[in-house]
Amino acid sequence: MTNEQRFESLMEFYPYYLTEHSNLTNRILHFFGSGIVISLLIIGIILEKHKLLFFMPLAGYGFAWFGHFMIEKNKPATFKYPFYSLASDFIMFWQILTFQINGKLKEAQEKFGK
Repeated sequence: MTNEQRFESLMEFYPYYLTEHSNLTNRILHFFGSGIVISLLIIGIILEKHKLLFFMPLAGYGFAWFGHFMIEKNKPATFKYPFYSLASDFIMFWQILTFQINGKLKEAQEKFGK
């Protein structure tokens, strides 16, 4: 992504987001982080353990940022597009869960020439 490139919608941003997650280990770390976030939310609400909700950002961003800085060696999109990035985490989670991710990643790589 060049410094001038701006994304005006989540639909426009998501393919770029996928190209920043081309490493399988990074995607797996994101998947676990998002899964833990969802679990903490559900458990916290059902059991009325609202303190668990404070661990959601730590779980989500901890796994994701480790994947970017240590595995993928790139800067998380969260810094420039926080809301699109958060939404994209859950879209990617769903696409991994439903085995759509490989096709979507291939399309994104073709679009961005990566």
